[in-house]
Amino acid sequence: MTTRPSARNRLAALPRSTSLTAEDFAGQDLVSALLAPLRFTRCSFAGADLRHADLDRCSLKFCDLRHADLRGASLRGTRLAGCDLRHADLRDADLTGAVLGSVNTGIPPHGLTDLTGARFERAVLRDVRLEGVTGEPSWFPGQRSRPGSSSTGA
Repeated sequence: MTTRPSARNRLAALPRSTSLTAEDFAGQDLVSALLAPLRFTRCSFAGADLRHADLDRCSLKFCDLRHADLRGASLRGTRLAGCDLRHADLRDADLTGAVLGSVNTGIPPHGLTDLTGARFERAVLRDVRLEGVTGEPSWFPGQRSRPGSSSTGA
């Protein structure tokens, strides 16, 4: 009888730029997983533990990340398009150069990335681009200040 590899080990073994569609990682323990750079379409990471995971240069389209724990994760250069990040925890995450955008579904306002209730305290948000999101926190980059920062935006 063979033992099925853990989700973390299975993802780490995939070749670069592998595309995954409709995979279910909901609630999985993916702490410190190396996922970069994979392409995820319509995958569920709802409630998954992705603390300190490496998602650098990943592409996520129409993925469910509701209530995902991404504290301390690295999402440098990652593209999230049409993803659901409601109540995701991105505290201390590095989103340098990430693009949070939408997918043209032909019927606006569908296909937007939803940031409602997502937490970004102490996250690195350098050069983050927002291109079609909803639920954007008022203090997101380009705003005057955010929690834990000075009024100059430093």
